[in-house]
Amino acid sequence: MIVVAGATGNVGREVARLLIDAGAQVRALTRDPATATVPAGAEAAAGDLTDPSSLAPALAGAEALFLLSGYAPEIFAEAGKAGVRRVVLMSGGSAETGDRTNAVARYMIDTEDALRASGLAWTMIRPRMFMTNAFQWLPQLEAGVVRAPWPDVPSAVIDPADIAAVAAKALLSEEHEGREYPVTGSEALRPGDRVRILGEVLGRGIRYEAQPDDEARAEMLTQMPEEFVEAFFSFYSDGKLDEATVFWTVEEVTGRPPRTFADWVRANAERFR
Repeated sequence: MIVVAGATGNVGREVARLLIDAGAQVRALTRDPATATVPAGAEAAAGDLTDPSSLAPALAGAEALFLLSGYAPEIFAEAGKAGVRRVVLMSGGSAETGDRTNAVARYMIDTEDALRASGLAWTMIRPRMFMTNAFQWLPQLEAGVVRAPWPDVPSAVIDPADIAAVAAKALLSEEHEGREYPVTGSEALRPGDRVRILGEVLGRGIRYEAQPDDEARAEMLTQMPEEFVEAFFSFYSDGKLDEATVFWTVEEVTGRPPRTFADWVRANAERFR
């Protein structure tokens, strides 16, 4: 039995599906099993990640747990009491900076440290920027112009399904225990590169315009707390985070290369029309 947190999200849903396809029993952790749409073949299990004591029934009898960063470290104690042996944590590249003054890096570093101290077997999955971030541009595509910040900052964007493929392998086998896996796509792309590829694949005239930092900051402040906004400006305006380096982790772990951004756009073309 493997418990998957975030099983209705981009990565967790695919993790659950891959595990089921591999013959594993899967519990999809959700606050409300009566209303959640979990992957076919998974058992919906009640539990609130903000209340670790609520997780005991969902964790009972499980061998492994897929978890996202940022939740209370007491989760690992609950997992240990329930008999969980292995945890695969989806963290992020910013954990590698060691910078606890950065709000985003801090919660990832803290969660990783708590897992290492728990006594449970662990694997850290550290993806870079998600390809699905391009869905943020949907409202702009009708006008044929995408305005986005950080025009000169490349990122080896990754398909969430490829993150899930690495996580599923780690959940199913002890050979990945104690490993820290940076997970990227196969090419580093600037925002303008991604916009160009979108236009080429979709057969549409779409151009990129660099969004000034002050405008981007004001827009982001309407969407998230200020400390997170400043964290992202530290990453990309101040150059504190390298997302351009390509790692071939997906191919090394799964035996196939990661999907390119063009491939991902083709697979999701209907979402962009």
